[in-house]
Amino acid sequence: MAMGMAIRGKKLSKYVSDYVVFDLETTGVSTQMDQVIEISAVKVRAGKEEEEFSSLVNPGMPIPRGASRVNHITDDMVKDAPHFSQVLEEFLDFAGDMVLVGHNIHTFDMKFIWRDAEKYLGRAVENDYIDTLPLAKACLGQLSRYKLEDLARHYSISIAGAHRALADCHMNQKVFEHLGKEMAAGGGEVPGGRDCPRCGGTMVKRKGRYGAFWGCSGFPDCRYTENG
Repeated sequence: MAMGMAIRGKKLSKYVSDYVVFDLETTGVSTQMDQVIEISAVKVRAGKEEEEFSSLVNPGMPIPRGASRVNHITDDMVKDAPHFSQVLEEFLDFAGDMVLVGHNIHTFDMKFIWRDAEKYLGRAVENDYIDTLPLAKACLGQLSRYKLEDLARHYSISIAGAHRALADCHMNQKVFEHLGKEMAAGGGEVPGGRDCPRCGGTMVKRKGRYGAFWGCSGFPDCRYTENG
């Protein structure tokens, strides 16, 4: 199939009970230049963890010291690890056609998955996905910070092992289940339930000097607004 005809999965703004929560660790924050060094996932059915997938990845480049300080993954740890072309295929087989869930994946993790699936496997990733970052911003407007550890602390979830992919998956799975309960009162949809036409983030209701308005949950990176 020509990649121009390939269809990527769409971003969902709701709770589902069957999904694969995943997380990447990378050599940096550039979705164009950096490489994956670890991918982990947890398969969940009926809201319960069922199966794990996890692998280190040899990025084919030195891991910057700054990245190692965050995720504690070193060149020595990945020197004998497989290339991402192999690991990504195994991950996609593990996920099947299930919905993918992760934190900040709309602007980060999914871009690595899409890029490398097309580059190494010649295919699109058609799985729909749910980003818990905009969900949290929509459901928990009272918080001032929305990093995964902040949400875990809000729900009294352990943050032990944070910044390693599998630990973050377990943490985010528990966060997503709590967010599902937050959304249940609204019929399972995130408040507003609309995506930003500019960046695809979730629109949330805000209060400003001149009254209520709709703003993108991606603020301040995206400053799209609509009148309330």
